[in-house]
Amino acid sequence: MARYLRIRHVVKSDRTGVHELISAVCGLNLDGTHWTLTQEEAVSQIEDRISEFYIEGDRGKRFEVIVAMDLHANKYLRAAANYIPCEELLFLPPCLHLVHTPNGAYKEAKAGR
Repeated sequence: MARYLRIRHVVKSDRTGVHELISAVCGLNLDGTHWTLTQEEAVSQIEDRISEFYIEGDRGKRFEVIVAMDLHANKYLRAAANYIPCEELLFLPPCLHLVHTPNGAYKEAKAGR
Protein backbone atom coordinates (compact mmCIF):
# COMPACT_ATOMS: atom_id res chain seq x y z
CA MET A 1 0.00 0.00 0.00
CA ALA A 2 1.37 3.42 -0.97
CA ARG A 3 2.11 6.15 1.56
CA TYR A 4 -0.27 9.12 1.32
CA LEU A 5 1.75 12.31 1.81
CA ARG A 6 0.71 15.96 1.85
CA ILE A 7 3.01 18.33 0.03
CA ARG A 8 3.16 21.51 2.11
CA HIS A 9 6.08 23.36 0.51
CA VAL A 10 8.02 23.46 -2.74
CA VAL A 11 11.50 24.46 -3.81
CA LYS A 12 11.18 26.40 -7.06
CA SER A 13 13.97 26.72 -9.58
CA ASP A 14 14.93 29.65 -11.77
CA ARG A 15 14.37 27.54 -14.89
CA THR A 16 11.56 28.23 -17.35
CA GLY A 17 10.63 24.78 -18.65
CA VAL A 18 7.35 23.49 -17.22
CA HIS A 19 9.11 20.32 -16.05
CA GLU A 20 11.82 22.39 -14.32
CA LEU A 21 9.73 24.93 -12.36
CA ILE A 22 9.79 22.84 -9.18
CA SER A 23 13.03 21.28 -7.94
CA ALA A 24 11.75 19.58 -4.80
CA VAL A 25 8.67 19.05 -2.63
CA CYS A 26 8.52 18.99 1.17
CA GLY A 27 6.13 17.95 3.92
CA LEU A 28 5.76 16.43 7.36
CA ASN A 29 5.62 12.80 8.42
CA LEU A 30 3.01 11.64 10.94
CA ASP A 31 5.63 11.92 13.70
CA GLY A 32 6.28 15.58 12.81
CA THR A 33 9.64 15.04 11.13
CA HIS A 34 10.33 16.81 7.86
CA TRP A 35 10.69 15.02 4.51
CA THR A 36 12.02 16.35 1.20
CA LEU A 37 12.08 14.71 -2.20
CA THR A 38 13.40 16.03 -5.47
CA GLN A 39 10.79 16.25 -8.17
CA GLU A 40 12.43 13.28 -9.90
CA GLU A 41 12.26 11.20 -6.71
CA ALA A 42 8.59 12.08 -6.19
CA VAL A 43 7.75 11.20 -9.81
CA SER A 44 9.55 7.87 -9.39
CA GLN A 45 7.69 7.12 -6.13
CA ILE A 46 4.33 7.82 -7.78
CA GLU A 47 5.17 5.63 -10.77
CA ASP A 48 6.46 2.83 -8.53
CA ARG A 49 3.38 3.16 -6.29
CA ILE A 50 5.53 3.80 -3.23
CA SER A 51 3.81 7.11 -2.43
CA GLU A 52 0.78 9.14 -3.41
CA PHE A 53 0.85 12.89 -2.93
CA TYR A 54 -1.75 15.61 -2.46
CA ILE A 55 -1.95 19.28 -1.62
CA GLU A 56 -4.63 21.17 0.29
CA GLY A 57 -6.22 24.27 -1.14
CA ASP A 58 -8.77 26.70 0.24
CA ARG A 59 -11.06 25.33 2.94
CA GLY A 60 -9.19 22.03 3.07
CA LYS A 61 -9.99 21.05 -0.52
CA ARG A 62 -7.58 18.31 -1.61
CA PHE A 63 -5.92 18.11 -4.98
CA GLU A 64 -4.23 14.91 -6.08
CA VAL A 65 -0.68 15.36 -7.36
CA ILE A 66 -0.07 13.43 -10.56
CA VAL A 67 2.77 12.84 -12.98
CA ALA A 68 2.35 14.90 -16.14
CA MET A 69 4.45 15.00 -19.28
CA ASP A 70 5.36 18.00 -21.45
CA LEU A 71 5.62 18.01 -25.25
CA HIS A 72 9.19 16.72 -25.06
CA ALA A 73 8.26 13.76 -22.82
CA ASN A 74 9.77 15.33 -19.68
CA LYS A 75 7.91 14.21 -16.56
CA TYR A 76 6.92 16.60 -13.79
CA LEU A 77 4.51 16.92 -10.86
CA ARG A 78 1.17 18.60 -11.37
CA ALA A 79 -1.91 19.02 -9.21
CA ALA A 80 -5.21 17.84 -10.63
CA ALA A 81 -8.66 19.09 -9.63
CA ASN A 82 -11.30 16.62 -10.76
CA TYR A 83 -8.74 15.45 -13.31
CA ILE A 84 -8.50 18.94 -14.82
CA PRO A 85 -4.86 20.07 -14.51
CA CYS A 86 -4.28 23.12 -12.32
CA GLU A 87 -1.31 25.13 -11.10
CA GLU A 88 -2.03 24.94 -7.34
CA LEU A 89 1.29 23.20 -6.68
CA LEU A 90 3.18 26.29 -7.84
CA PHE A 91 1.41 28.48 -5.26
CA LEU A 92 2.67 26.56 -2.22
CA PRO A 93 5.10 28.42 0.06
CA PRO A 94 8.84 27.77 -0.17
CA CYS A 95 10.40 25.07 1.97
CA LEU A 96 11.98 26.68 5.03
CA HIS A 97 14.03 23.59 5.90
CA LEU A 98 16.21 23.76 2.81
CA VAL A 99 18.50 26.31 1.28
CA HIS A 100 18.77 26.11 -2.50
CA THR A 101 22.32 26.73 -3.62
CA PRO A 102 23.23 28.18 -7.04
CA ASN A 103 24.49 24.81 -8.36
CA GLY A 104 21.08 23.22 -7.72
CA ALA A 105 22.07 21.35 -4.55
CA TYR A 106 20.13 21.52 -1.32
CA LYS A 107 21.36 21.78 2.22
CA GLU A 108 19.57 21.89 5.56
CA ALA A 109 18.78 25.39 6.76
CA LYS A 110 20.46 26.31 10.03
CA ALA A 111 18.36 26.62 13.16
CA GLY A 112 17.15 30.12 13.90
CA ARG A 113 16.75 30.98 10.26
